[in-house]
Amino acid sequence: MYRFLLTPRWLAAAALTVAAAVVMVFLGNWQLHRYHERSAINARIDAADSAAPTSLTSVLATPTAPGAAGPGPGEDLAWTKVTVTGRYDPAHEIQARGRTVDGEVGFEILTPLVLADGTAVLVDRGWIPPAPGGAIAAPTVPPAPGGQVTVVGQVHRSESRATPVEHRDGRLDTRRIAVPRLAGQLPYPVYGAYVLLTEQTPPVDKAFARIPIEHEDAWQNGGYAVQWWLFAVMALFAFGWQARKEARGETDGTPRAEDRIAKDRVAEADRHRVAEADRRPGAESGDRVEDHDRRQAAT
Repeated sequence: MYRFLLTPRWLAAAALTVAAAVVMVFLGNWQLHRYHERSAINARIDAADSAAPTSLTSVLATPTAPGAAGPGPGEDLAWTKVTVTGRYDPAHEIQARGRTVDGEVGFEILTPLVLADGTAVLVDRGWIPPAPGGAIAAPTVPPAPGGQVTVVGQVHRSESRATPVEHRDGRLDTRRIAVPRLAGQLPYPVYGAYVLLTEQTPPVDKAFARIPIEHEDAWQNGGYAVQWWLFAVMALFAFGWQARKEARGETDGTPRAEDRIAKDRVAEADRHRVAEADRRPGAESGDRVEDHDRRQAAT
């Protein structure tokens, strides 16, 4: 019944179906990989809330060149809770504009914290709203505390797609917090990631809103993985279903080739019988025609 599967048309359809299914399985596996990656990030975010802070210098490589950033941390170190002590340098404060917190657009204020060895780390002190007049109106920023400051926060990797750094409102101004580009505007070596402040001694000014750390949407990737695998199964099932219909002659109401050949053979044999009947003596033409019509209807 299934010999037709060896015809060129069906062999090509089978090859295309298998190739499509393999691609869909690989796409599903990639989405599963992303699911595990994002789940690991969420686990680190959750663990950092209850973990004891570790020294910044034990997490990030020490930068060496003034005006340049040190190596950035790997993904496995993102969101690690760290502590560091130094003195703020308000003369090189940075404002990152167009930052949204709780649906409102404002600024994140980053102030370099200079350590005892002369290196510095950018500390995101928090979010602050713009002044009246628009989302980019210069904000009123509480001054950084003087003297020695101890900061506790979480390591944030440098943002991609760096934007230009300008001087505006007495500060460095940018849209994206790209540490290597910002380090080029600073006179000391800068660590390759910045710190989202959660605690500070002395305490943080209440005008700042803490920057929330959003969890990754890992379940979306998990759902995509299942979808791609289902698509692969559906493609193989559709091929099998179509082959079964072809074998049973149910493709589009058109008889199978084997059935058409058999029917043609029956019709040919019937025509021969009619011709033989015409040659028999005494056969009536009307009877022969009726007999032929009945046989045709039967086939």
